[in-house]
Amino acid sequence: MVIAQQQMIVNDGIRAREVRLIDQNGEQLGVKTKAEALQLAQAADLDLVLVAPKARPAVARIMDYGKYRYELQKKEREARKNQKTTAVKEIRLSPTIDTNDFNVKLGRVRKFIEKGDKVRISLRFRGRAITHKELGRDMIERMAEETKDIATVEQRPKMEGRSMFLTLAPLAEKSKK
Repeated sequence: MVIAQQQMIVNDGIRAREVRLIDQNGEQLGVKTKAEALQLAQAADLDLVLVAPKARPAVARIMDYGKYRYELQKKEREARKNQKTTAVKEIRLSPTIDTNDFNVKLGRVRKFIEKGDKVRISLRFRGRAITHKELGRDMIERMAEETKDIATVEQRPKMEGRSMFLTLAPLAEKSKK
């Protein structure tokens, strides 16, 4: 949240001579001098917080600043808790991989995708194998075909140097239903 990083100006830190004052109930009290606004805030045993310093005149609010900061931190923690982090796992293949080895790698890819992670399948060409790129492309596309029931291809097979890459992402929740 951007609001939490922004430092609020409170009580005597306010430099404006006049402020448009809003009381603790959200009602506008009109334009007051800084001294009057501070007196009203102290009478209510609350803080004077500058809400919109760039406005003319600046807008200040009477509120419990400590409680306000606590609420912001609480919202920020809640937002962080609800964030979903997706890791990108990598599986390496070779163009001459055997069927059983392919099935083991396929099982790992399925496990990662079911957990909600993205999977990057890399296939490295060694030596003269680079002359048969179609074998590698077939291998990678076979992996995509085998996982199409639980994953979508996020990035088509692409050559980078001596390696070919494919990125798979879990299917969206909407398309599963």
